Amino acid sequence: MVVYTQEHVYRHPWDRVTAAAWRKFTDPASCTALSHVADVHTLHRRLDSDTGRLQAARSITVRSPPLPFVLRRLLPSAAASPNGAALCHCVETSLVDAQRRAMDVVVRNVSLRGLIEVEERASYRPHPDRPDDWTQFRQETTIRCRPLAALAAVAEKVETRCAERFLQNSAKGREVVERICRYLEAESAGAAPSVT
Repeated sequence: MVVYTQEHVYRHPWDRVTAAAWRKFTDPASCTALSHVADVHTLHRRLDSDTGRLQAARSITVRSPPLPFVLRRLLPSAAASPNGAALCHCVETSLVDAQRRAMDVVVRNVSLRGLIEVEERASYRPHPDRPDDWTQFRQETTIRCRPLAALAAVAEKVETRCAERFLQNSAKGREVVERICRYLEAESAGAAPSVT
């Protein structure tokens, strides 16, 4: 099993960063940076009028990195793919508490779980040093290759390779959020530049 944690400080207020995070997958200018994302659909949204909390769930379909030969043999769709990649369906659940300025997101894969389990937990909070100006982002990802657990060396290799790809995609996601934040900042100042 591989577990890694990342932290990032957005030099933008919490409300701007969370608005940008919601737009990350639907922003047309993000298609190139997030080319591994094949599809996103909102499954449900619920706003609790008493607490002001928003709960939402989205399905996200992503293209896996090219899978090692051993896993391709276990997964016919990857074996048929020219680069050995497979589509993976995930569910993202989000809880936004605007009063507390807290947003928590959990993403888990629902397909390919017989091969690999991925759980990503992210939080967005006002930065402790500059709560009105900056946002602290923290992400923890756990990757476990199930069928190869008995073959520790192979499982470790697969998990490490997946972790490397997730780290690359996380960096791309942060860049997209940063770009959208700059756009939103300019928009609020009345001089919105092109989103590209």
